[in-house]
Amino acid sequence: MTSENQSTHKNLNEETTHFGFQTVAKSEKVQKVAEVFHSVAAKYDLMNDVMSFGVHRLWKKFTIECSGVQKGQNILDLAGGTGDLTAKFSRLVGETGHVILADINASMLKVGRDKLRNMGIVGNVSYVQANAEALPFPDNHFDCITIAFGLRNVTDKDAALRSMYRVLKPGGRLLVLEFSKPVFDPLSKLYDLYSFHILPKMGKLIAQDEESYRYLAESIRMHPNQATLKEMMVSAGFTETEFFNMTGGVVALHRGFKF
Repeated sequence: MTSENQSTHKNLNEETTHFGFQTVAKSEKVQKVAEVFHSVAAKYDLMNDVMSFGVHRLWKKFTIECSGVQKGQNILDLAGGTGDLTAKFSRLVGETGHVILADINASMLKVGRDKLRNMGIVGNVSYVQANAEALPFPDNHFDCITIAFGLRNVTDKDAALRSMYRVLKPGGRLLVLEFSKPVFDPLSKLYDLYSFHILPKMGKLIAQDEESYRYLAESIRMHPNQATLKEMMVSAGFTETEFFNMTGGVVALHRGFKF
């Protein structure tokens, strides 16, 4: 292999990533993920209820319980989408606190903003379009950061975790709620059957978008398992890092602190 070919091969290795089961240029992934969420934004809440049989509400409830959020605190709901967690945090922090719902996708952010305003949630919530890999917030700013079902769509997860660590206050905590790896083999096989054969058809029927939901199923399989994500958080600087499996490991909540 010539030096020119070696250089080209090296650059390809450095500049590619996965988009579901496809290998794409890193510069392409952001746009491809954006297209998925522009497409699913309008039916996102409905599909969440249908896909999880409503259980996503229990996963999010547990996340809130583990957040330790109190009145007067600053909270970042990253990849906050349609604002389920933001709505809960808004009530917890009260008039003296502040919640930022941040999402890289403008369509999701609009759906979330309209939904929360229709719920009468105004005053202590702001909306910011932001990339998790380079958060536009000051150092040591937030008491708690949550990212629910968003980390697996981030191109450089390590950079995103470091960015979250930077903007978190000493003593603050990060909560990562994400689809993960089932801990029982029979459940894993059943989950694969559901994800790859039933879920895309539901997406086609309800959201008129089979391919986006096929990508979402693939992205779950490409996401780091529980132990790997825990180590990634430790590498980013988080301490007392632990995870809680829910629904047999279909979903896991990771928690880490900044000290």
